[in-house]
Amino acid sequence: MVALSGKLTKKLVENLGPGRHGDGAGLYLVVDPSGARRWIVRVTVKGQKNRKGAPLRTDFGLGGADVVTLNQARERALEYRRMAKSGLNPRYNTNREIPTFEELAQQVHIERLPTWKNPKHGQQWINTLRDYAFPKIGRMPVDSIGQPEVLMCLSPIWTLKHETAKRLAQRIKAVLDVAKSRGYRDGENPVTAVKDAGVLPKVKAKPVHHEAMPWRDVPAFYGELEKRTATAAKALQFTILTACRTSEVLGMTWEEVDWDGQLWIIPAERMKMGVQHRVPLTDEMIRILEVVRPLGGVYVFRGQRRDAPLSNMSMLMLLRRMGREDFTVHGFRSSFRDWASEESGFPREVAEAALAHQVGSDVERAYARSDLLERRHRLMSIWNLFSTDYEP
Repeated sequence: MVALSGKLTKKLVENLGPGRHGDGAGLYLVVDPSGARRWIVRVTVKGQKNRKGAPLRTDFGLGGADVVTLNQARERALEYRRMAKSGLNPRYNTNREIPTFEELAQQVHIERLPTWKNPKHGQQWINTLRDYAFPKIGRMPVDSIGQPEVLMCLSPIWTLKHETAKRLAQRIKAVLDVAKSRGYRDGENPVTAVKDAGVLPKVKAKPVHHEAMPWRDVPAFYGELEKRTATAAKALQFTILTACRTSEVLGMTWEEVDWDGQLWIIPAERMKMGVQHRVPLTDEMIRILEVVRPLGGVYVFRGQRRDAPLSNMSMLMLLRRMGREDFTVHGFRSSFRDWASEESGFPREVAEAALAHQVGSDVERAYARSDLLERRHRLMSIWNLFSTDYEP
């Protein structure tokens, strides 16, 4: 056996955090946020060009780090480099084993990361497979997955979590399509066959309804939150004050805060409609920010790690601990909207703009270019005064 060495060690392979870690000569250990670890090698095929005329540089999966040791990964990477150097594309000239579903899914995830709207979407893509497919078919070779295996993944959640099941089906199909394109399997995609066969029951779409706290009860509830010091409580206070979505608040970074302009500027890629949203910061909002500012980190409402936000379940779990499980975090947007409609006296378009909703036809929006910031600032100031008017 050839003795190979690089930058990584067995201990590093077992303990390195999320990211792509180089061993040298094109070999990388990729660690997902979930903790999954796998090997990839990047090679440049001699004499071959990509569509833009540049040297053909390609990444290949070498297997999961739980089954492929560091030395084995180095040996496989060396084999791939030798082939590429001689002008052979490893994709078509290796006698490698058929990859497992999880191995290929992880590789597809890496390859598609640049195509997603933002990293969060890419992480959601792989998380769905991790939670519902990998436990059942993750270790199966991709050429052995048929309709029974697809049904094994989809059936348990088809009616209980129908939207999740539909996304899961799309992602399993995508992985198996890639497997066919790379010569790992042939024939019809079993996901398509399952859908065409009609073996899964039809599920009537249910309207999404977020239970909202009556707006008159918000001040007393805000007072309860003020007694709590947990970051989740401060995040929920800030969510109520801004009437923003959970994902917008939990993904908030300090870089998005314009202290001089008293604005929170949410970039377009983090907004549901893909349009930048400016949130005017009131005195009460700034007070909340100052409370959590000493915690440091990248995110305003950071989790246990400095480089990670609070879990998206943190505020919902707080509601449950407070005995308010009948309400949802998203419902506070409805509480604000009801208050604005019944009490504030502000026009509808100002309240809708505060919620980052689009109002009117495409033509109307083309002429209404203002985001009504000054009027929204007055509206949110009044909402904040109302929300904080509680008995101490």
